[in-house]
Amino acid sequence: MPIVYALVARGKTVLAEFTNTSVTGNFPTVTRVLLSKIPPTDSRMSYIYDNFIFHYITSSTITYLCMSDDTSSHRVPFAFLSKVQETWNQEYGTQGLTAIAFSMNDAFSPLLKGLMDRYNNDPGAIDSVSKVKDQIEGVKSVMVENIEKVLERGEKIELLVDKTDRLNQQAFKFEKQSKRLKNVMWWKKVKMYLMFTFLAAVIIFAISAMACGGIDFHGCKSDKRRLM
Repeated sequence: MPIVYALVARGKTVLAEFTNTSVTGNFPTVTRVLLSKIPPTDSRMSYIYDNFIFHYITSSTITYLCMSDDTSSHRVPFAFLSKVQETWNQEYGTQGLTAIAFSMNDAFSPLLKGLMDRYNNDPGAIDSVSKVKDQIEGVKSVMVENIEKVLERGEKIELLVDKTDRLNQQAFKFEKQSKRLKNVMWWKKVKMYLMFTFLAAVIIFAISAMACGGIDFHGCKSDKRRLM
């Protein structure tokens, strides 16, 4: 999953955000620290943190930020952010310059989800839009730094991300239950075979005992002595 989290903020004030349901963690807290370090001037940059990368575009004091895993290229996250910026401007214009925290979250969070799904599931779609292609060219010059460079000396933040893909969990649970059911059915079959074998042995023994005059088989022993 390349992009797992996104937000739109003015300075440290988050106006809207969305977290992919496949992950949980404290990255919203980490982004608050990062937002306090981002200058208000127009810029775009990426910060590496462990196995994740924070990408952002700041334009007219509004910051568009997303977090992706380090397996994705910078092209897709910045194309995503450019589209978020375009959509935001179409929806709200300059309203974000005076809006209070999370005042646009209810309306814009679903749009973030839709864009995130689109760019995660079909990243090739960005190549069909020439305008986005031109914007992506600017990604080549984006600075990439380790996030520790923006922290004050002695300041520490710990990124905790738990990838809890529900489909994978359900698949694992189903597989585990299937194996358990298979083992139960196998043991039932073994027990049934053992029971049939035991019953067959008892029946054969009973018939033999009856034919030989009792459980000590004295009748068969007498016949054997006569033959000898």
